Amino acid sequence: MKERLSHRERIETIINGGIPDHPAISIWRHFYHLESKAEGLARAMIDFQNNYNWDFMKINPRASYHVEDWGNKLEWSNNEFQKHRKTYFSIQKIEDWEKIEPLSFKAPVLSEHLKAISLIRKQFDRNLPIMMTVFNPISIAADLLPHAKILLEHLHINPKRVLQAMENITQTFEKYVIECFNAGADGIFFATTEFASNDMMPYSQYAEFARPYDLRILKAANSGMNILHVCGSNNFLNELSDYPVKFLNWDSSDPTNINLDKALKIFHDKTIIGGIDHNGWLIHSTPQEISSQMSYLAEQYSNQKIIFGPGCAIDPKVATENLAALKSRIA
Repeated sequence: MKERLSHRERIETIINGGIPDHPAISIWRHFYHLESKAEGLARAMIDFQNNYNWDFMKINPRASYHVEDWGNKLEWSNNEFQKHRKTYFSIQKIEDWEKIEPLSFKAPVLSEHLKAISLIRKQFDRNLPIMMTVFNPISIAADLLPHAKILLEHLHINPKRVLQAMENITQTFEKYVIECFNAGADGIFFATTEFASNDMMPYSQYAEFARPYDLRILKAANSGMNILHVCGSNNFLNELSDYPVKFLNWDSSDPTNINLDKALKIFHDKTIIGGIDHNGWLIHSTPQEISSQMSYLAEQYSNQKIIFGPGCAIDPKVATENLAALKSRIA
């Protein structure tokens, strides 16, 4: 019998191409009713970890935290399963991009989330890797608008004005990711939202308007256990696979994306986070079926550089019994 490893040792063994004591796994989700304050977010993340003992924690903050200090406003949800309602967007007309100046990490909402990281870290020693969610600059810029497509229109009409705002966004988060590490994070979960996809733009456009800013954030975070999360269908996983990160995460169950087996063959220098169909069998199967599926996955990928995880945040309504079943055959 292999010696039992800590979460960090298990993940580092996988990164280095070794075979751990048992497969690693993590799941992440929103807790909408607790996200409005640092203390509530921290408590939700701590309780979720204590309940399931995941091998790393992906902090799932409210998705708008990146843009609230620039003026976006929300109506808070008190329902665990219902998103917050967006009530105001900072960019109402193209001239408003001039209002997007660099922010200090001490800005109220950004500092609130550093506090959440710190509160979480105080509850867990360094044996649990903790990753903080950070969107890429083009996604943050788009979130300042009612609809993402408007960003593309503004880039066409006046690219200089929009790109100056994106420069200021990038400067803000270059500094912010460093403060995430100072607060206790081990890495960032770097999410491209809907932008790294042919459904939104051709790759040539992404390479011009997104990639240079992405790489600056990742350079600032280069000491971390960083995850690149490439969202959506028809995504640019292959094009972005050279990003300086340790882990790749995407929806490998989506038939328009690279599947898990192909990814494991071609991305040799990365560790894959995936294998759990968060929109399929995780929701619709019984706990017994999920347990059998995980047993199959553990056997199928026993010598691969993989951590089992979803392709995106899971639906908060996934049954607790189904989550418990994920580990019943592998831990």
